[in-house]
Amino acid sequence: MTKHNWTKEEISEIYHRPLLDLIYEAATIHRNNNDYSEVQISSLISIKTGGCSEDCAYCPQAARYNTGVDVHALMKLDEVTEAAQKAKQGGASRLCMGAAWREVRDNRDFDRVLEMVKAVNAMDMEVCCTLGMLTYEQAQKLKDAGLYAYNHNVDTSEENYKSIITTRTYDDRLKTLHNVRKAKLTVCSGGIIGLGETVEDRVGMLHTLANLPQHPESVPINALVAVKGTPLEDQERVSVWDMVRMIATTRIIMPKTVVRLSAGRLEMSLPEQALCFMAGANSIFAGDKLLTTPNPSFNDDMAMFEILGLKARKAFKNERKEADVV
Repeated sequence: MTKHNWTKEEISEIYHRPLLDLIYEAATIHRNNNDYSEVQISSLISIKTGGCSEDCAYCPQAARYNTGVDVHALMKLDEVTEAAQKAKQGGASRLCMGAAWREVRDNRDFDRVLEMVKAVNAMDMEVCCTLGMLTYEQAQKLKDAGLYAYNHNVDTSEENYKSIITTRTYDDRLKTLHNVRKAKLTVCSGGIIGLGETVEDRVGMLHTLANLPQHPESVPINALVAVKGTPLEDQERVSVWDMVRMIATTRIIMPKTVVRLSAGRLEMSLPEQALCFMAGANSIFAGDKLLTTPNPSFNDDMAMFEILGLKARKAFKNERKEADVV
């Protein structure tokens, strides 16, 4: 039964269980609620790169940091459809388009994004966007254009948020998620570990997501990729065991949610990724880049799927009835 009133103490108890017991329970729940051999393959492209006014401490696209990321204007429609076709041929069923904006503005660039959404949706791919904060009216325009999902990560716990980002509030994040849900789009929201947070912060992040009126359809679990020039450039790589614990805990408290093994996967070996899939991960980003950071190639991932007996999930599978307005 899906639960929306988890306490932090309950989530913490799950997170701290003996590792093999935790993996076993998560794997059992995963198999009881999902086709464990299916993995959703998403491709992420940066349709507008760099120059962002936000101060997210992990992000190489913030204008205030010297990270070597060049500013690029919004991509052209044919460039996006070409990237989408390449991703689809590589096995991706979803294309996520990211723009380095603080918020969506009602201007020509947003009109162009709406055209991109229409074009990719016509290719029978799930379309996801991550464009920063947006209003309900903007979310509705994206929905009308054919958008399937909107990504807006909470990143960390509410208590730790101000140490990572000061240019917007945690409530701003939640308000955008509310607008997305009100427009009857599916929600993609997760976070990053390895920011220097405590285990309590990790639990707090999951507590926020699991107690939303409706669980996010997708929860990405990212390991920080420390980028030179950002305030977090000296953070050590998070251990695979921490990733496994986060994925397993997410699977247990949100049984039907798609749990995405996201950033940081390039540094993980095949056996380490296999543990994550066993613990309940059933989605990945594939392609050479995640916005501006390296990522395993489609060919490498297809070879891994062959070894592990996994298969790519088709687009729009298990599409459920639209949620009530919340």
